[in-house]
Amino acid sequence: MRARLAVIDSAGQALGDLDETFAHAMADAAGDPSLRAVVQLRVAWKLNLCDGDPVRSRDAAAEAGTLAAVGGDHVAEAMALTVRARMGRILGDPSAEGILAEALALPVPEVPLGMRNSPQYLAVRHAFFDDRLADARAQLLVLLPAVERTGSAEDVFEVLRSLAEVELRRGRCAAGLAHARRSVELTIEAGLSPGPAWYIAAMAEAMGGSFARAAGYARRGIQASEEEHDQVFLSRSLYALGMVELVTGETTKAVATLRRVAESESAQQVVDPSVLRWHGELAEALVAADSVDEASSLVDDVRKIAVDLGRPGVVAALDRARALCLAAGGDAAAAVRLLQDTAARFAELELPVERGRTLLALARVERRRRRRAPARSALQSAAEVFAQAGARPWAELAGEAPPRAEGGFHHEGAAQLTEAELRLAVLVGEGASNQEAAAKLFVSVKTVEARLTRIYQKLDVRSRAQLATALRGR
Repeated sequence: MRARLAVIDSAGQALGDLDETFAHAMADAAGDPSLRAVVQLRVAWKLNLCDGDPVRSRDAAAEAGTLAAVGGDHVAEAMALTVRARMGRILGDPSAEGILAEALALPVPEVPLGMRNSPQYLAVRHAFFDDRLADARAQLLVLLPAVERTGSAEDVFEVLRSLAEVELRRGRCAAGLAHARRSVELTIEAGLSPGPAWYIAAMAEAMGGSFARAAGYARRGIQASEEEHDQVFLSRSLYALGMVELVTGETTKAVATLRRVAESESAQQVVDPSVLRWHGELAEALVAADSVDEASSLVDDVRKIAVDLGRPGVVAALDRARALCLAAGGDAAAAVRLLQDTAARFAELELPVERGRTLLALARVERRRRRRAPARSALQSAAEVFAQAGARPWAELAGEAPPRAEGGFHHEGAAQLTEAELRLAVLVGEGASNQEAAAKLFVSVKTVEARLTRIYQKLDVRSRAQLATALRGR
């Protein structure tokens, strides 16, 4: 029995190929409630990680908890309650916090072996999801030396990963990078599943290192997670890649990648938007790709859930996307007011990188309104926020000159164009054919033709030559 459990536990994220081992372990445990409980716990973990089914995972955990209580195994009982609480959070169940409190009240060691599945660690994750970052960091710094003494590489990795995520979100990007690098080194040394390590490396690079390196790590994470059938970290690595594609201007790719995240999270029945915050990114990508109605619908639907669950950080990110929808719809003044309010809320929540991103969006909207002084002020403020946070790639982004699609377009109707239309207008004005523009923008020729028709109508031009003249401001 112990040998079978060791095989399961050493598989890391790759539990999807161990159905026979699970079956034999369950047969070996027949008649012993305590042994059946520990096997059923591992079944619950597999159902979430590999099958992406939190409902069945929660049910399996409930059965494990009942068996553990009969067998008098408080550690297994606490872990079963922890799985129930974790799945409850994913499913948007308000009772999840009460279940977690019940698990924390059981008489178990402060840092049991397998800490990553303990109620103490889940409490840290919930603090992170809720943006209680100082609390999460303080608890993690207590757990780190304790798990290092246990000798469990998996537990040490989990604490380092969470420390990296916490530091990145609170605007200490250099510290986040350092923790992420230690996570990768430990993964390589201990032979752990690589998907989670590549994900956290991608996020750390995206915040404090290099967008190019972040994309590379994210692609490695996608490949590793697909090979191990790890649905949870597949979504995360896809999210990291989609975010990088969005901010580096690869709009069509970003929409496709983030749609994969949406499909994966839907298949996994994830309800709580604070667990993985991809919704605002997808909405922003949709706006940039000229799908404003779809973006608005996504924001409205998810925002209601976030408000009902009390997730102010998620609401603020959605409001940034909502402001971009307003700007694309022609109400730039309302967009500016909402972006200013959102930036202030991010400051109150002590989420500096998100505040900087909102100021960047504000600068973009003001620039399209041809309000150069407010645009420069917002851009300078964003650059200062990013520099203070050590968010190097974002600081470089804020320090760049305005793209030609915005800064060089002097026609009085330019503010009416969406970002997708602006990019197409520049390409066509520089002489690109419809086929060449479609290839560069990763869209169909029909899409180019439809957008070009709208551009001509908005700018009251009738030919490519007139469009080129408008671009040159003559």
